[in-house]
Amino acid sequence: MAVTLEELEAQALKLSIKERSELVHRLIVSLDGEPEGTREEIAKAWEEEIARRVAEIDVGRMQLIPAEEVFAEIDTIIAEHEK
Repeated sequence: MAVTLEELEAQALKLSIKERSELVHRLIVSLDGEPEGTREEIAKAWEEEIARRVAEIDVGRMQLIPAEEVFAEIDTIIAEHEK
């Protein structure tokens, strides 16, 4: 008999934080594949990306969108997919 998503979620929530973290990692890897590079290389790449984005905001090449607008758009997208 197949386990429902709700049953699986209930079982997962009984795991320790460390076990849930590992489960999340495994699920993400199953979707995206293993990350390329070491943790240090990945962290450095993120730091560089953050600095690049901040610089674009500072010179006006990137426009910030208020969180309320972003969340409203997400809610609309979710509602459309639930129809």
